[in-house]
Amino acid sequence: MRSLDSRKVLAHIAENWPAKVLSIALALILFIFHHMNTLEERFFSVPLLVETTGTLIPASAYTKMIRISIRGDAARVRSLLEEDVEPYIDLTGKEKGIYRIPVQVRTNGTALGLEPLEIKVDPLEISIVLDHKTSKYVPLKANTRGPVQRGYELVSYTLKPSQVALEGPAEVMKGISELSTDFIDMDGRNEDFSIMVSIVNPDPLVVIQGNGMTEFYGFIREIIGFENFTNLPIRVDRLHERFIPDLEAGTGSIRLEGSQRALEQYSPPASFLYVDGSAISEPGTYTLPVLAPQIPNFTLLWKDPETVTVQVRLRNPGNG
Repeated sequence: MRSLDSRKVLAHIAENWPAKVLSIALALILFIFHHMNTLEERFFSVPLLVETTGTLIPASAYTKMIRISIRGDAARVRSLLEEDVEPYIDLTGKEKGIYRIPVQVRTNGTALGLEPLEIKVDPLEISIVLDHKTSKYVPLKANTRGPVQRGYELVSYTLKPSQVALEGPAEVMKGISELSTDFIDMDGRNEDFSIMVSIVNPDPLVVIQGNGMTEFYGFIREIIGFENFTNLPIRVDRLHERFIPDLEAGTGSIRLEGSQRALEQYSPPASFLYVDGSAISEPGTYTLPVLAPQIPNFTLLWKDPETVTVQVRLRNPGNG
């Protein structure tokens, strides 16, 4: 009797079996589709961590940002913090050389127990060169541009600090003997000034210790120039009106020192050089010193001639 019942059950199950199989397959597809619709894919980029021994560091340019794609439950994927997914390459135990290393991922914090369907990284592996880490001090040099105000000059400057400590791959460090500051604009300046300025890093593989800044102190002074003036007439001053002078040398020259700007605008008056005839009381030949007045802001360095011979005669000889 039981055998008969079993045959009836099997016959009932086998009845319209293609339709039943199709229904089961359709239900399975609908279940998978529904489940897939509850998943979410998220993309972000995070820094790559390079793990090495303490004496070796990267010595070539490499991809520092890794693109992460993570797929999982929508609510949990949205709550994920980017810093809790950490891509890294493990170079511990390696020696100096060139390597191609796969990128691995570890999760922390909000990413723990997330159990996504998949985590993908791009790129999958990194090419990198390892070299020994070295450090040294190098001097700083100011990088100025633009002219100061006309008539002025940058006479000196100081940097504080004047040198910085560097750390980087041995081969890269060999080529660095000094560092420059960022541009310091000098255009139109006419007085001392100070300014904080960045230090230019010549290679991204090199680390500048400190805050990467230095203070520039510039010392600006007015340019002191020299100017020669020639063919200046020499006059006889304070000579009694009954005498007529006759100078052996009628013109002279001078050299002045002072502000370059002021010298460019200065022109001595026609009566600049003179001799004093107030002591002459009778006709004759006299050798008198050539004189010049003091000029504010200028220094008279020399004059030529220093003395001049003057022939003095009566204006009206008949009157004695």
